[in-house]
Amino acid sequence: MYNVAQVTEEKCVAKKGCRLCIMYCPEANCLDLNSEKMIAEVVINRCKGCELCKVVCDAAKHEAIAMVAVSSDGSLMEKAGEAAALGQAYQG
Repeated sequence: MYNVAQVTEEKCVAKKGCRLCIMYCPEANCLDLNSEKMIAEVVINRCKGCELCKVVCDAAKHEAIAMVAVSSDGSLMEKAGEAAALGQAYQG
């Protein structure tokens, strides 16, 4: 199990000009701006779970990004509290 970022659309303020998560993500083409919805979107299969996007989003007081656990079959774990340990990122 590992974590990936997930953006809460209602909390994302990309439409107001915020692009912090996109700018700080170290993985190329992992976080992109959805120009139709004007929100940040995570490309799940590229996210390594480093949590940097969450840190900068929380520091800006937006709190629009949560880390969600992914099971070994690639499905998102929806239950609260089912997150991998801090720093337990994808290793493959």
